[in-house]
Amino acid sequence: MPRPSKKPFNERSPARRLWAVALIVLSLGLVTAAERDIQRRPANEMRGSKLLWRLLCLNALGAVGYLRWGRRANLR
Repeated sequence: MPRPSKKPFNERSPARRLWAVALIVLSLGLVTAAERDIQRRPANEMRGSKLLWRLLCLNALGAVGYLRWGRRANLR
C-alpha cells in the first residue's frame, strides 16, 4: 500500500489547510474550556484530583473526557 506523500502545509489544498486550522482551533478551545473549568471548580465537585485532570487535559481527547466524566453535578 503506497504511503501518502507528506507535503508542507503551504503546498496543501486550501480545503485541507482550512480543515487543519479548524481542528487546531477546536482542540485549543476544548483544552482551554476544560482548564478554565478545573481552575474555577472546587475539588469536591470533581471526580478525581485536579492534578490528574490537568495532566489529562493537555490534549483535546483528555479535555473531552474531563468535560464529560470528570465533573460532578453542581451541589449548590
